[in-house]
Amino acid sequence: MADFYKILEIARDASDDEIKKAYRKLAMQYHPDRNGGSKEAEERFKLITEAYDVLRDGNKRAVYDRYGEEGLRGRGNAGMHHVDLSEALGIFMRDFGGFSGFEEMFGGSSRGNQRSGADVKITMPLTLPEVMIGVEKKIVVKLLDPCERCEGSGAEPGTKPQRCNTCAGSGEVRRAQRSFFGQFVSVAPCPTCAGQGKTIEIPCKRCKGEGRSRAEHTIAVPIPAGVSTGQYLMLRGQGSVGPLGGPRGDILVAFEVDDDPRFERDGADLYTEVLVTYGQLVMGADVSVPYITTTLSLRVPQGTQSGQVFQLRGRGLPRVNASGSGDLQVRVQLWTPQSLSDEQKTIIEALREAEAAPPATRARGFWSRMKDALGA
Repeated sequence: MADFYKILEIARDASDDEIKKAYRKLAMQYHPDRNGGSKEAEERFKLITEAYDVLRDGNKRAVYDRYGEEGLRGRGNAGMHHVDLSEALGIFMRDFGGFSGFEEMFGGSSRGNQRSGADVKITMPLTLPEVMIGVEKKIVVKLLDPCERCEGSGAEPGTKPQRCNTCAGSGEVRRAQRSFFGQFVSVAPCPTCAGQGKTIEIPCKRCKGEGRSRAEHTIAVPIPAGVSTGQYLMLRGQGSVGPLGGPRGDILVAFEVDDDPRFERDGADLYTEVLVTYGQLVMGADVSVPYITTTLSLRVPQGTQSGQVFQLRGRGLPRVNASGSGDLQVRVQLWTPQSLSDEQKTIIEALREAEAAPPATRARGFWSRMKDALGA
């Protein structure tokens, strides 16, 4: 279980200001834009943001201090969940994005005042066999590309965009106001040029001055083995181009794994059920177990009880971004025939007369062990 105080490197009695200060320091250190898209930095950034989002909220913090992370999940607190990158960036910009000169901390000035293109979100349906091995799929998506006529400038060929007189080309206007806490500087996009820093006197006839046109792209998406519904892959810099030659946005591919009626899934572990006869349970037998793309053979020992669970190690799904695979949990369940022949009735009747009475109590059932395994 994560220790949010250690993650933010603060004491358990830290004040709200100390929490905010610690988060800002770490967030700036691990922000993806300052680490060249490093996956390790991105994961750390999401983790410290999740810790901050809990500890900055008095109610969440009180529950966490008393019950830990599981208390937040199990007590009806809908606000507690693992944040994805877009949520983490949103929290960061919500609380710290309004400071003057903030963009320059992340090298934003290298882009000038160009705005990135909007991110594109795509849902990728997957089957369990595809998740088992990992696949590469191609998607066809409509994106905005630089206009060929004006080469993305938005201005009719033979003319050029002019520097905005309102913001002097900065793309933003700043207003200083005094308050009880001192001087406060607000920054907003320039209303004249919409934050571009340039104005266009004669717009391009093809793109109407936007500098972009729509086109279809075929993109290969490498899908790692073991992914599950709700996880996603970020294709950075492959989305639509920004207005007037701005940099491309990202493509977020969200995975949606189809349900397989043969299995229940918990992360990398799979659960399935096999029907067996009374004779197979009593005498022992080799039974066929459904697997993702084939079947497996399971030896049921003599005297096995109905409901017993067998663990086939390493027969689950691959673990994402980690070595090894989960397990396949197989529950054997007695199958009771609905109709019998006369011969079968005679045999069953004789068996009923001869067999011993069952014990008064039984071991813990399958569903109790299942709840323990799932942490329910």
